[in-house]
Amino acid sequence: MDKTPSCKSKKPSVGKRKNKEAADNVMQHTQLYFDIKLSQWPIVYSPQYNIGFLGMERLHPFDAGKWGRAFSFLKEARMVTDVTTVCPLEATEQDLLTVHTQRYLNSLTWSVTVAQITEVPPVAFLPNFLVQRNVLRPMRLQTGGTILAGKLALERRWAINIGGGFHHCSADKGGGFCIYADISLCIRFLFQKMADRVKKAMIIDLDAHQGNGHETDFKNDPNVYILDVFNCRIYPHDETAKVAIKRRVELECFEDDRTYLHKVETHVEGALNEFSPDVIVYNAGTDILDGDPLGHLSISANGIINRDEIVFTKARSRNIPIVMVTSGGYQRQTASIIADSILNLWRKKLISCNDAET
Repeated sequence: MDKTPSCKSKKPSVGKRKNKEAADNVMQHTQLYFDIKLSQWPIVYSPQYNIGFLGMERLHPFDAGKWGRAFSFLKEARMVTDVTTVCPLEATEQDLLTVHTQRYLNSLTWSVTVAQITEVPPVAFLPNFLVQRNVLRPMRLQTGGTILAGKLALERRWAINIGGGFHHCSADKGGGFCIYADISLCIRFLFQKMADRVKKAMIIDLDAHQGNGHETDFKNDPNVYILDVFNCRIYPHDETAKVAIKRRVELECFEDDRTYLHKVETHVEGALNEFSPDVIVYNAGTDILDGDPLGHLSISANGIINRDEIVFTKARSRNIPIVMVTSGGYQRQTASIIADSILNLWRKKLISCNDAET
């Protein structure tokens, strides 16, 4: 078939023009970007991140309260306080339209859609105002947190959102307990709001599952480099999205620390030798932990801590701003591992906040 392009220039469709206009409008009016005090760590968290819904959240393996427990462990270690961390604002519909389609956001007004995405069937029978308040609002707050963390990383060279990492959600489709595409939104906000400083981004996705959401969103974008290290035997098996992965590392079930950490170090180094990003978004899922019911890998708690240290060391040694989000993790001990990893980064001086520590 002759694929010679037509000489006639093609005008963008009305829908695409409207989406671009909406995104441009958001960039001018968003409240998600705000300044913080020098005495605050670029660590983002809200007590309203946690999802509590009449016990129904327990019908999914996802630990819907791990973010609060992780933050509590950091406070107990006297690294942070409520005053020295940053509370984000909730992403509005206009913010979300920077990436999401209006059709997709409208679909979330139906409880059955949210039930399908969260994989908790009884949610389908609940009034949508309850679903909005108890499920969607916490996720919009976490999404606002990831977007804000992008800005803070540019200012402080690193930032951590104790939440987010909804890497199965794309512009027009949610799945795997991921309702909003916070990683895609973080990068799009940086590209549009901080265009003078951020022209290229790298996603390092080390959750046990393939990050098919952001891969779908950036499939044709040469300015986004995706390194994805995932168990190829588990959800989502998205072959179409894999086209977007620039460096794909497919793991087999029950890989251990030795082989896993070697692959992580080799491929993070290789990715950074191939591509020079202005920012790294690091999806630090803890579902690689040995015994995780969905991840099916055999990485120890120390292995996860070492993994995070490898990624931060590579980024900081090159002076590349890095945003970390916590993503998946389906065992109770993942909260303490997240906290222990952040504490290890602090002790190794890979992260710091002098004004908060004095």
